[in-house]
Amino acid sequence: MTLLKKRGALSALALACGMLFAAGASASALEQFKTFVSGTKSAKGDFTQRQVKKADGAAAKASALATGTFEFARPGKFIWTYVKPYEQLLQADGEQLYIYDKDLNQVTTKKLGNALGSSPAAILFGSNDLEKNFTLAEAGSRDGLEWLKATPKAKDTTFDEISIGLRNGVPEAMELRDSFGQTSVLAFKNFQKNPAQNAAHFKFVMPKGADVFNN
Repeated sequence: MTLLKKRGALSALALACGMLFAAGASASALEQFKTFVSGTKSAKGDFTQRQVKKADGAAAKASALATGTFEFARPGKFIWTYVKPYEQLLQADGEQLYIYDKDLNQVTTKKLGNALGSSPAAILFGSNDLEKNFTLAEAGSRDGLEWLKATPKAKDTTFDEISIGLRNGVPEAMELRDSFGQTSVLAFKNFQKNPAQNAAHFKFVMPKGADVFNN
């Protein structure tokens, strides 16, 4: 083989490898996510949350950092606890959703039903049939994560777009963009998949003397 042919062969090989790599990368976030959903029946960990609002002609403004913990068991059972800057609890037992404001000693309840539907909670806590409510698409690599974009199919949802950042088959970040130009940015730490749990763990215990509002 002549030098020219060798160079041509090497160039073709490099191009083919590049195309294969690009194809693998473009599918990685979706494959990671599908593996996570099918193989993770429950999980727990810590989270941080910050809301970012983009003003016209001005730099984005971020709210104070909120921190807390989460636990979930599919489908529809979860405990989402805000610890700072204020204490609030969102808890669902598969049928009912409870929102508890500790400072006000107030509980708001609502039927879970299809409330998860196209909400961000459905990404982590819902059933495996996510493509029923979301259109999923690759969103490239950023900050060392492979990103997946989930667009709700319903038109009456709070969020226009949800992005999930994954690494090694585990979601490490979510970005929730609403119709008002605000984005909630969440980061997950100490993510433990399939810890030992029982159904009673997610049963809400009404705080003594709490005011209850049913929606």
